[in-house]
Amino acid sequence: EKRFFYEKKRNFPQCDDKPLEGNNFFTGDGAFRSKEGYYQIIGRLDDVLNVSGHRLGTAEIEDVVNQHPAMAESAVIGYPHEIKGEGVYVFVVLKDGADIPEDCITKELKELVSLKIAKYAAPDYIQVTKRLPKTRSGKIMRRVLRKIVENKANELGDLTTLDDHETVQEIIDGHRLLLARDVKQ
Repeated sequence: EKRFFYEKKRNFPQCDDKPLEGNNFFTGDGAFRSKEGYYQIIGRLDDVLNVSGHRLGTAEIEDVVNQHPAMAESAVIGYPHEIKGEGVYVFVVLKDGADIPEDCITKELKELVSLKIAKYAAPDYIQVTKRLPKTRSGKIMRRVLRKIVENKANELGDLTTLDDHETVQEIIDGHRLLLARDVKQ
């Protein structure tokens, strides 16, 4: 038996055989409701990293990172890691007026993730940036971040929906500097 949505067959084969409960439709997005009654979407529930055999949701790591008082927003991206399978790369945007050195924020965020989730979930890289690449509607363009982290900046694809093209170049430059510092250590 196939289920239908608005009397048309849905084009979501991964959902077609799953029952709908009442009037609910599973979108795959995670959200929480604030004390004030507002809903905040925290990310895709199916965006999962496999770090040393442990399955971690990127939204789970972002939620912990965003608990830091200096944090405005973050994006977690997995990247191929020679030993762990996937590594954790975090892009962070600090709140206006946050005056904290990059090495301190890196240390504090790694400790926070280790404490709240587990040591294996601690980010390998934390890149502080002024902005994240977003569409005009405000959605973070994770595919762009993923290509940058995989050192495939020449394969970014269609950027016509990007709201600020300078942001991407700043992130590419920041990524190169971060990797160069890592090599020196």
